[in-house]
Amino acid sequence: MYRIFKYWWLTGSKKTLNKIVAWRIANIPERRFLYLLSLIIGLLSGVAALVLKNLIHFVEEELTGWFAVEGFSYLYLIYPLIGIFFTVLFVRFFIKDDLGHGVSKILYAISKKASRLKPHNTYSSMVASSLTIGFGGSVGSEAPIVLTGASIGSNLARIFKLNYKYVTLMVGCGAAGAIAGIFNAPIAGIVFTLEVLMLDMTMAYLIPLLISAVSATTISFFFMGEGVLLRFTQIQPFHINSIWFFIILGIFTGFLGLFFTRATMSLEKKFASIKSWIFRLLVGGFVLGILVLLFPPLFGEGYSSILKIFNGNGVELLDSPIFSGWKNNDYLIILVLAGILLFKVVAMSATTASGGIGGIFAPTLFMGAVAGFFLARIINLIYDAGLPENSFALAGMAGMMAAVMHAPLTGVFLTAEITGGYGFFIPLIVTSTIAYVTIMRFEPHSVYTKRLAQRGELITHHKDKAVLKMMKLRKLIETDFEILSPDATLRDLVKAISHSHRNLYPVVDSEGKMHGMVKLADVKNLIFETDLYDSVKVKDLMYMPEFYISPTDNMEKAAEKFETSGRYNLAVIDEGKYLGFISRAVVFSKYRKTLQDFSHD
Repeated sequence: MYRIFKYWWLTGSKKTLNKIVAWRIANIPERRFLYLLSLIIGLLSGVAALVLKNLIHFVEEELTGWFAVEGFSYLYLIYPLIGIFFTVLFVRFFIKDDLGHGVSKILYAISKKASRLKPHNTYSSMVASSLTIGFGGSVGSEAPIVLTGASIGSNLARIFKLNYKYVTLMVGCGAAGAIAGIFNAPIAGIVFTLEVLMLDMTMAYLIPLLISAVSATTISFFFMGEGVLLRFTQIQPFHINSIWFFIILGIFTGFLGLFFTRATMSLEKKFASIKSWIFRLLVGGFVLGILVLLFPPLFGEGYSSILKIFNGNGVELLDSPIFSGWKNNDYLIILVLAGILLFKVVAMSATTASGGIGGIFAPTLFMGAVAGFFLARIINLIYDAGLPENSFALAGMAGMMAAVMHAPLTGVFLTAEITGGYGFFIPLIVTSTIAYVTIMRFEPHSVYTKRLAQRGELITHHKDKAVLKMMKLRKLIETDFEILSPDATLRDLVKAISHSHRNLYPVVDSEGKMHGMVKLADVKNLIFETDLYDSVKVKDLMYMPEFYISPTDNMEKAAEKFETSGRYNLAVIDEGKYLGFISRAVVFSKYRKTLQDFSHD
């Protein structure tokens, strides 16, 4: 009975939906509909961001409201472990899917899944991350909510049967709305989407992104007012004489970002080598608990610690029985801050690698603020330069975002919007630019894209490379060539020529192995030598092509071989086995069609 009801429900819903889609196509112009849909996605993403932040706050308050978070409590040893345990149970036995790193999943979906995200991503990351972070996991909620917003956009676009480029646009709208909703920063949401998700930078894309970001910000501001994650009023004016210190900060955060990226990859790889998920959970939870016990600022997202630095109370990061006696010693303060910078990466990796769900956005901002405070403290101690520590914390956040995420503009605009003005624009630009240039010398890919790039699954801002990445080599193989046996004669070749409209003839044995090929231009003078028909063998006329394609090659490699060889057709050979040919004309035709589907240009 249940199956009959389910079939009836799905069939009826599908017919109703098809009628709605047909009515929409007939009555609402495409561009107007995109604007309307981007508004809806922005509102839903803003609500999702609001729900997640309040859910995390509720769990955290219920757990830690009765003891000082900055104090010393052995509950730090078990809370993170409990949170990760509940998260793992939820993911393994309810969702039954890998939630992983949210932004990386979006990039993978854009590159390999036609921007299709699973429906459960509209809620699963919110539930999982609230359990992880609420219990003290040292990660951020931004990546999960970005994945949630992107999934809302992807699934709504698919429901209304939009094509790939518009599904991708709606994914971007959801991501922009999520960032804008969390931080009350619409420009940062748009820039993040363009920089990190690498959408096509055209005006046709910018308008829906703007609508989504503004609508999400409106929802956030309406319900939360100024009570967002971060808010800081810049008091100290910027003096051009201090620009050299911001250059130093940019170099420092660039190398710190390199450490962040390399250490994260290495630690997650070590945790992944633990085959038992239970043992991996216990190890990660125990490591995280010890670190949070020693350094309470590592508990949760870390925004409360950032606000302390902003408000000139950075030494309160040492408010624990272990370090409280060190607050009057500048050298010991610097030592503790260095420990926080070092172990934040370990705590974050232990959280995610053991099964917790969260992102690197908040850890990046946390480390940037601490790094700026740390460096300003050192310079003031050595040179008595009188540098404003909270301003350096702000610039440090921009530098770390530029280095870790390879998103210098996002770093600049997010931190500028946090201050409520752009009076600090120059040092933000200097710091983020220097940090980005520094890390690019050593690490061409961000922490989001490194693994995808290693597997060849990354679409980039380079439109030509992006289109080639989307093309599937195996779908372009042509097989309508007359195949000859190595023992065939000239008579057989002439017969094949009379039946074929091609000028290439592959020579393949009974096991499918390619021995060579014959080109019509090379044998046309022999076609009329009838007395040689039975004495000349094909194996005496064939040659093995110097250039050929493997089915494992990507389209970028295939295009390079066409350009290098100057050939119009290249054989596709898989470990000696003949599969067919790929022609330059077919590749070019497919390239133009894919470019048209991919871009608004």
